[in-house]
Amino acid sequence: MRQVAGKLSIWFVLVVFLTVLTGCQGLFGPRQEVTLWNGENFSGWKLYVPDETVDVNEVWTVKDGVVHCAGKPNGYMRTKRKYEDYRLHLEWRWAGEPANSGVLLHISGPDQLWPRCIESQLQAGNAGDLVIIGGTGITVDGQDKQDVEKPYVIIPKKEKSSENPAGQWNTYEIYCEKDSIHCFVNGVLQNEGTKATDTSGWIGLQSEGGPIEFRNIYIELLE
Repeated sequence: MRQVAGKLSIWFVLVVFLTVLTGCQGLFGPRQEVTLWNGENFSGWKLYVPDETVDVNEVWTVKDGVVHCAGKPNGYMRTKRKYEDYRLHLEWRWAGEPANSGVLLHISGPDQLWPRCIESQLQAGNAGDLVIIGGTGITVDGQDKQDVEKPYVIIPKKEKSSENPAGQWNTYEIYCEKDSIHCFVNGVLQNEGTKATDTSGWIGLQSEGGPIEFRNIYIELLE
């Protein structure tokens, strides 16, 4: 009888553990992986610069499974499909002197510099800042950062820079779940906010400042 009771107790603990684990999947719980960039070409992406005389294929090129972005002129590459509730993974490094770039989340509206979106900053030394652009908004540390009178508002990262030296690869993990955004730079939580005004849209990578490279760009859809 004691052996039966013992087995039932173990089974009960296991069931409870699995139930809790399943419940926790709602917080940053990846389900389905979607490759955003195929490592070969820009299928599924739109390359944009405001000057129509510029050949966008000279701004963005592909070699050995890496996106090479010239950084000039200003513009962005963005997905043609809109997404919501996901974990975005990407890797970047500076090909030369560290400069400026960014990950554009929840892009909407017409293509322009710069579109309505929420940016996870990639500017050297400031990766992890949030920039709300075009009237978007988000609440950070209990403060509503929206200001529709300004073209953009910068929300500084929480920790000292966690970026690797120029030439080395860095990892960005960005969780967009419902109206929240959490940004991890090389595993360090650098920013987080809730009550985002925009929760879905295109995903983009900026050309802004200097040569930068990207690879391993994918998302995992969240429930």
